[in-house]
Formats: sequence, C-alpha cells, structure tokens
Amino acid sequence: MATPMPVALIDDDKDLRRATAQTLELAGFSVFAYEGAKAALADLSADFAGPIVTDIRMPEIDGLQLFAMLKGMDADLPVILMTGHGDIPMAVQAIQDGAYDFIAKPFAADRLVQSVRRASEKRRLILENRLLRKAAEDAQENSPLIGQTPVMENLRKILRHIADTDVDVLVAGETGSGKEVVAQILHQWSHRRKGNFVALNCGALPETVIESELFGHEAGAFTGAQKRRTGRIEHASGGTLFLDEIESMPVATQVKMLRVLEMREITPLGTNEVRPVDLRVVAAAKIDLGDPDLRGDFREDLYYRLNVVTISIPPLRERRDDIPLLFSHFAARAAERFRRDVPELSPEVRRHFAAHAWPGNVRELSHYAERVVLGVEGGAAAPVPAQPTGGTLPERLERYEAEIIRDALTANDGDVRSTIEALGIPRKTFYDKLQRHGINRGGYSARK
Repeated sequence: MATPMPVALIDDDKDLRRATAQTLELAGFSVFAYEGAKAALADLSADFAGPIVTDIRMPEIDGLQLFAMLKGMDADLPVILMTGHGDIPMAVQAIQDGAYDFIAKPFAADRLVQSVRRASEKRRLILENRLLRKAAEDAQENSPLIGQTPVMENLRKILRHIADTDVDVLVAGETGSGKEVVAQILHQWSHRRKGNFVALNCGALPETVIESELFGHEAGAFTGAQKRRTGRIEHASGGTLFLDEIESMPVATQVKMLRVLEMREITPLGTNEVRPVDLRVVAAAKIDLGDPDLRGDFREDLYYRLNVVTISIPPLRERRDDIPLLFSHFAARAAERFRRDVPELSPEVRRHFAAHAWPGNVRELSHYAERVVLGVEGGAAAPVPAQPTGGTLPERLERYEAEIIRDALTANDGDVRSTIEALGIPRKTFYDKLQRHGINRGGYSARK
C-alpha cells in the first residue's frame, strides 16, 4: 500500500483547522497540523515531502510572512494560501511571487483536495528529480558506468575484481550499450592507467588499411608509405588496446592478431624486426562469438584466445530502473553543453522511458536527453493528472482504466487502430471511454 503523502496545515482557528485536517485525511493525506507559523517553522525543513496549506491572517507571523520564510527555506515548496475575501488581492500578489495556489473562504472541500493533490504531485516530482540528479552525480564520481540495478552493481564488482590483472577480456553487448566505457574502466582501474588507451574500430577500416593501422609500417613498405608509422598495437604497449567490432576483422588480420596475443610481439610491415609489446587487449563484439552460426568467418582459435574473461553488458530494456538515473546524468551534461536549464523529469518523458524499446541502448538515451534539453522532445504526450490515493472501488477502477488507456496510446504513438487492438475493445467503446475520462488523443503524437 502506498505511503500517504504528507501535508502541513497551519491555521490558528482550532475548529477550522480540525475540520480541514479531517477533510484532507479522508482524501488519503497524512496531515501535520500546526496552530501557528512558529510551531510549523520549528518542525518543517527543506526536505518536507509535501505541500504547505496555510491561512493568511494569523497572529505574530501571518501567512504571507510564513510563505516568504518557506520560500527562503526551499523555493520549490508548494504553498497554498487560504484567504478571506478581503485578502484576495494579497493572495494574487503572492501567486505572482511564487505561491502555488490560493483558495478563498468559504471553500468547497473538493476545491482544497484537488489543489493539494496537484501540489503533492509537483512536490513528489521535484524531490524525485533532486534525488536522481544527486544519484547521477555520485554515480559519475564513483564510476562512469552508471546504474543502480543489481545487474549493474554486479558488473562493476566484476570489473573491479579483474581490472588490475593483465588478462585479456572479451566484452559482449548490443550497439550503444557501453562496451568502450567498460574498456576504459578496465584501463583506468588498472596499473596500466599511466599507459595509452588505444581504441580501434575494426568495422570502420577497409582490409587494405587495417593491418597498417594495427602493426605499423616502415618507410617504403608499400606505395604511399613515405615515412615510418607506429601501429596501434605498439602505441598501446604499456597500456590497453581496445578492438571494437572485432567480428569485422578480416581473416588474414585475425591470424596475425592471434600471434600477437600468444607471443606478445609484432613485426611491422616492411621489416623482419620483431618487437615485443606489453599490452592488455580488450575486444568487443555485437554478436555472440561463441555461437558458430553467428561467428561466421571469425576464427574459433582467436575467439577462445580472447575468451579468457567474457563480460556481457545488458541492454537498456533489461534494466529499465536505471533509465531515469542515466537520463538525469545525460540531461545535466547536455544542459551544461547547450547552456540550458536542466529539465524536470516530466510525466511525458517517464512514459517514453517505459514504452520505448531503446534499440540504441545508452547511446540512444543520451541523444534523447539532448533533445529534451533542447525542447524538441518530451512534451508531445498529454499530461497525466495527479492520481488520488483514496476513493471508492469504482472510482479507483475508473482511474486505473484511464491510466491503461493512456499507456496504450503512448505505446502506439496515438494510433487508433493499434491502440484498439492492444486494448481489445470496439472502436465506439474506445471513443466513449476517451470522452468519459477526458483523454485528448491528439496529445499522443496521433496518426490518422
């Protein structure tokens, strides 16, 4: 059962305070009631998890003075002012100064409850965003491999365990999952960190160039080789060589690479000189090299030579609980780069986290965060209203049904046919439910 959201209530009128507290408690809130501003200020802090509801006319410290003090404590604390008719001009000014809402007395109970619900949802999102930003900062300080799910905790544990050994490592993972980040961590956490970290994408170079890039060449070794060139392997001596997309390495080069791994020596093109190298090799593959059907032309003996330790990076869709944390990290980095404010995690963005398959993994999430920071994504879907915590069983079922429909619309980009098929209901029933729940299909990137 969800923990009731807290609400601070300040009113010097004992009877009205008791009645208002009862109204909020019946609506599912946990009420902290105070007879005056001094008592409230002695108890409240910037970490208070809910909104503040206060009367304006009170002795010693009135509601407007209290609002100013609370704003100094935390500018994002939602303050709702209860006002008499004569106080409305003051309350309007307070709204302009940052108060969340004002409610004129006498007020209907539902008017107060709805305002507190909206303010509670806003406060929840603010505090959640703060926690995510702090967690992202802490995670970045401890490791660039961000994530709090058990699978990521275990991955970091394995990396720390093997980092300071000289064992070669094979990293398996989908495109954009962070294979190079793993290689860099192995380098930085090892005694080789003072040496070079040298990366080469085997799939980005033609067969005629890759051997020269890896092994180097002497002047005149081939047409166009006007001067001596140190290869990537030799340049990585004393450090770490990262070979990305090693499954794309030409077969002829695989044979020579196998000898490097076995003998730790190279012979550059155009010379018979054998040069020893001291390096650790971290290779990465997008496919399962252990599967003969997927391995294709990749040499089995090279696979087994690399497969001393294999590290598998899970795709983002299998660790969705890490997505908000990663997004906060990427959004903060993008905001600094583009000189923009760091955006809040809106309900629209959260629905995208849950509905999207993330085929591009962490790299795709990074680009999405940049687009949200720039304001070109993140606001297309219709906002979900704050969900009440109480109500009768039929009322709760109604809210649950509305949420299911919104989720289906989000998952299907607002397409009516796909959404109806996913929900398994007739078209007329679908439109009747949209009208009953006040759902605007046009806010979900709808297609005709």
